[in-house]
This record gives sequence, C-alpha cells and structure tokens, in this order.
Amino acid sequence: MDKFLQMVESVNGEINGVIWGAFGLILLVGTGIIVTFLTKFFQVTNIGLWFKHTIGSLFNKDVIKHSKEKGSISPFQALCTALAATVGTGNIAGVAAAICIGGAGAVFWMWVAAFFGMMTNYAENVLGIYYRRKNENGEWSGGAMYYLADGLGRKKGMKWVGKILAVLFCIFAMLASFGIGSMGQVNKIVTNVAHAFDVSALSSVEVFSGVSLYNIILGAIIMALTALITLGGLKRIANVAEKIVPFMVVLFVLGSVVIIGINYASIIPAFKAIFVNAFCPEAFVGGGIGAVIDKVVTQGFKRGVFSNEAGLGSSVMVHSNSNIKEPVKQGMWGIFEVFADTMVVCTMTALVILTAGGLDGGVFNVITGEIAAGYTDATLVGGAFNSVFSWGNIGEKFIAIAMFLFAFTTVLGWSHYGSKAWEYLFGAKTTFIFRIIHVCTVIFGAVLTSSLAWDISDTFNGLMMIPNLIGVLVLSPVVVKITKNYLRRVKKGEDIEPIYNFDPEVQAQELARKIDE
Repeated sequence: MDKFLQMVESVNGEINGVIWGAFGLILLVGTGIIVTFLTKFFQVTNIGLWFKHTIGSLFNKDVIKHSKEKGSISPFQALCTALAATVGTGNIAGVAAAICIGGAGAVFWMWVAAFFGMMTNYAENVLGIYYRRKNENGEWSGGAMYYLADGLGRKKGMKWVGKILAVLFCIFAMLASFGIGSMGQVNKIVTNVAHAFDVSALSSVEVFSGVSLYNIILGAIIMALTALITLGGLKRIANVAEKIVPFMVVLFVLGSVVIIGINYASIIPAFKAIFVNAFCPEAFVGGGIGAVIDKVVTQGFKRGVFSNEAGLGSSVMVHSNSNIKEPVKQGMWGIFEVFADTMVVCTMTALVILTAGGLDGGVFNVITGEIAAGYTDATLVGGAFNSVFSWGNIGEKFIAIAMFLFAFTTVLGWSHYGSKAWEYLFGAKTTFIFRIIHVCTVIFGAVLTSSLAWDISDTFNGLMMIPNLIGVLVLSPVVVKITKNYLRRVKKGEDIEPIYNFDPEVQAQELARKIDE
C-alpha cells in the first residue's frame, strides 16, 4: 500500500506541476478578466441589480418555492446546492493551507481570483441555461459539455473539437468528483473529527501506515450517510442543501465575527499583512515560507478555485436545473455564489487565523510564518477558535462540526456534478451506477494522507478547468449578446424578444412557459 501511494503521489505531482503552471493560472484569471471587460465590469456596474435579484429576492416565494416541474429545482435550491458543493473544506482548511504555505498575502490573491471569478461563474451559468436541453427523462441537463458541443462545436471547423472537449470535460468532472467532491472533503472531516473527538480505544489501533481504525469507522459512517442522500437524486440533495447550507454559513460567520471582534486590535495589522505580503512576502514572512512571490500567487489562485470553483464549470451543472428561464438571472446567482464563498466565508476564516493571538503569536505567526506547535493546516482554524472558546476545547469541536457540515454537503453537491457528466457520456438511465461508485470512493478519503488527498483534488480541478475555460472564452461574445439583451429589456424597458435558448424549438417553448419571475 505504501509503494502504491508513493507512486500515486509522484505521478500526481508531475501532472499538477504542469496544470498549475503559468499556462493554467493565466487561462484561469485571464478568462475572468476578459469576460469582466467585455461585460463592462458587470459585477461592479450592476452590483445593485445582482444583489436585488439574489440576496434581495430571498423572501420572494417565486425564488424559494419548490418547483413542480420534473427534475427542476428553485433558484434558491440551485444556489444552496451549488454552495453546498463550493462552501467546503476549501473555506476552512484550504484557506489555512494557503496561509501556511504562501503567507498572509495568499489571501489577497484569493480575492483577486474571486473578483474576476465572479464573471467567469456568471458566464458559465449564462451559457449553461442558454445551451441546456431536456434529457431522456424530461429533466433539464446543462453544463460545460453542452456549450462545448453545441456552442463551440457549431463554429466553423470546430465540430469535432467541441465534441472531444465535451467528452474530456466529463471525464475530468467525474475524476474531480472523486477528488474535490469526495476524497479531499472526507479526509478533512476525518482529520478534524478524530482530533476534536478522540476515541483512544479506536485511534490507538493502527490498521496500516498511520491510518487508525477510528479513521476507517468514520469513513464508513460518512459513506453510509452519503448513500442515504445521493442515491435519492437531485431533489433529495437540494432539499438537504437548502436546510443545511444557510444554517452552517451563518453560524460559521457569526462565530468568526466573535473571534475577530475579541481580537479587534489585530484587524488592521492583519489586513496590512495581507496586502504587504501579497507583493513583498519577505517583508512579513521569513524562514522560506512564502518567500517567493509566485508561491504566494499560486497558492492564492489554487485555493481560491478550490474554494469557489469559478472556472471549473462545475456549479453550472446544478444551476442549469433551475426552473428559471432567464440566463442572466441565473448568471447573477453565480456572481453571488462566488461573493458569498470567497469574499465572505474565506475572508472570515483568514481573519480568524491572522488575528487570533496577534501577528507574532497565536496559532500562526505572521512574522516568522510558523504554525504553533501541535497544529496543522487542517486543525489551525480549530486552534484559533479554541483561543477564545477554550472551555472543554469547545472551539475546536465547533470547527470539527462545521468542517463536517461544510465538507459533507460538498460531497453531496459533487455527486450531482459527477452524475451529470456520467449522464452525458452514458445516458440518464445509468446515473445510478455513478452514484454508487461515488459513494464507494468516500472511504479512500479516510485513509489517504492529507497532503496527497489535497494534491489529487488540485490536479483534477485543473484538468477540468482547461476545456471549460476554452469554451467560455470562445463563447464570451454569446454571453455579451445575452447580457445586452437582458439589460435592454430590464433597465431600458425596450420591447424586444428575450433570449432564452440556442435551440429555436426550446426558445419557443420557454417563451410560452408560464412561470412567475
């Protein structure tokens, strides 16, 4: 087993180095920059509009009520399911890992990636609704594979290129669902739960190579819970997500605000550390940690993508199941998704780590770049919470529970993503097979080392990202056209036909479909 894991680590390291080199990072951020400019900084110039139609519409019954349409869910359920998949370990352990490796400056680059990632996610969701279609079960299906095949593939001489990229995207999406959507999440759940709620009678029994019986039992329990929910399909996943996600996000943010508030004197120095360290790592971080700026940038971008998934083309697969007709409206939910995930939740996590105990103490020393003894990136946030809620290690236990909820809902969301990729390749009637395979991969997250599970997830993310971003770049004029059409109707009041779908037949059906929006 040891030799096998070493081989996996070696091969993965080679692939990861290529994907997350200059090409991958330029493609990732460059796409967001291009879409931002083409839409005239939509996320800024229309901030009131997308806030109104997202967070401002949560008390609108037409946004939150359950859809009676087969295989369709409400916009709010689509958001919660997408957030279930994005708000995961990347928001806690991922941010901690970025800071540990790249210093406080990595947080700045997470913000940069998220700012432009808002428009990448917007474009993905606009294209997802525009190119979606009904599958053999009469349910909506959409995603990068469809706009690659039906959008890019319709360009002159690009038919086979579009189809090949669509197939590659699906393969990579399924692999990613085993990495970011299963093994990586479960690994962090097990690590935190085993640390916060230790059962020595089980953790002391080593099965192999540092993997305890406790780890395996926890993995088996998570696998059973995953099966109970995901085998019931999208509607069951969405029903669970809409109940858990708002609760867990609000609770975590409130807990973080308390920590940051108690350490208020360190807030301004923490922000200074983030901005200075982003461009001059050596000014704040010593000992070789974060000393090279490309490491800071890379960690910020990689962990940002791991957290909000903008550019992967993942969340569009659930946003496309929304009963909404307007591509731009669902696109705006995509903007809010990235904003809530990175600008709110990740920022809270970063400030908790950086303010707990001050810049030169606590769980992480910004000056030296050293982690306090007894902590790892997986347990760093728990330690920061313990610095305030120390009675009975309640802070650490709170984070373990939060990590469980964050990561477990991510596993649920990614089960749907992987099943949609499987559906594209093998048909809607066989997706049950994929869900069973996905459930079985959960146990591997409990036995892999933390770093390997994380690195594998990074690699699968990158593989999935490349064909998707090629599609978004080529089809960005379509995004601009649909956006202009919507703004002309909504902001200027022009009486023109809405653009709903690329297929004339579906366009006509959508124009006739009665839905309150």
